[in-house]
Amino acid sequence: MSRPVRAVTATAAGVPALRDALAAALDGSGPAVLPVEDATPDEDRGTVPDDVALLVRTSGSTGTPREVMLTAAALRASAEATHRRLGGPGRWLLPLPPAHVAGLQVLVRSLVAGTEPAALGGPFRPDAFAVATRALPGPGPRYTSLVPTQVHRLLADDAGREALAAYDAVLLGGAASPPGLVERARDAGARVVTTYGMSETCGGCVYDGEPLDGVSVALEDDGRIRLAGPVLAAGYRGRPGLDAELFERRDGVRWLRTSDLGRWAAGPDGGTTRLEVLGRADDVLVTGGVKVAPAATERVLATLEGVGEVLVVGVPDAEWGQALVAVVVPDPAAPTPALDPLRRAVTERLGPAAAPRHLVLLDALPLRGPGKPDRSAATELARRSLARATPPPA
Repeated sequence: MSRPVRAVTATAAGVPALRDALAAALDGSGPAVLPVEDATPDEDRGTVPDDVALLVRTSGSTGTPREVMLTAAALRASAEATHRRLGGPGRWLLPLPPAHVAGLQVLVRSLVAGTEPAALGGPFRPDAFAVATRALPGPGPRYTSLVPTQVHRLLADDAGREALAAYDAVLLGGAASPPGLVERARDAGARVVTTYGMSETCGGCVYDGEPLDGVSVALEDDGRIRLAGPVLAAGYRGRPGLDAELFERRDGVRWLRTSDLGRWAAGPDGGTTRLEVLGRADDVLVTGGVKVAPAATERVLATLEGVGEVLVVGVPDAEWGQALVAVVVPDPAAPTPALDPLRRAVTERLGPAAAPRHLVLLDALPLRGPGKPDRSAATELARRSLARATPPPA
């Protein structure tokens, strides 16, 4: 049996119609939904298996487009597990693009909770976030979902900090969350919950390093993360080869083999072991023959004075193969960072191979999708900046 697919416009202005389409898809009274930013209303987009309610477009780690098929049961399992972890159903503010899984899950959680979501229209601005926060109706818990860049901007604004602290939980995902950013947000009163997940797991499925109810996490010998549980996608539409590559059964359990590396680390109490995500396997840099996970260097740099946001990328280097570059958005409230102190701090914590050899300062990190830092674009910006700074041969 198959079910028709309808493309639905996924913009802030189109959230009410998208919510209604999702409601019909979840209860089986309507077609499956494919959210796109430029859809013709009710545009037919083929068929999917009967149990699939939502398709989410993602480029994956290779940039090749794919459509992830999410069932109604998986979406409900994710929403219900989130509410159990956070303290019960509540009202949600949507400040993320509704075409991506993190934004879509805000709508699904609202549907499961029986509440009406509020959407933040236009480019993200702290003042608009503050106004929308004050307008959220009560009673009950208030929740929102953000990416690190948004939290960084809110913390730099008085009204933004106050609004951030008004939520019973702020889910922070979409990209690696620097510990320094999380600490600053919590010091400002924000109840931040870091999340890890992807479209193939209905969004976040590991909160503050601990899997949601029903979710299992395992690490392969090379540190690659595997995930299992009721939140897993049904697969990829029209990509049986990709299904076979990334989904597998072991001892009767269906697992997703991710492209991310992780390790087990002690929790803040020194007892409970939690998952620490080290970054994507294909982000690993090789400098002087040594493999370096850029996320580890970023975590150190993000705690240093003057560093607002940071990415660590590699540029071609005749001596080192790849030279590490710290691409930094300076903190306007602190002195501008310099390379030598950054190198010393990383060397002390991680060793000299992980220390950046160059520093590039930007006004803002390049982004893609729902506010995720664009490493490819940052690498190209770093390469160009260093080329301009290097004098031509005499």
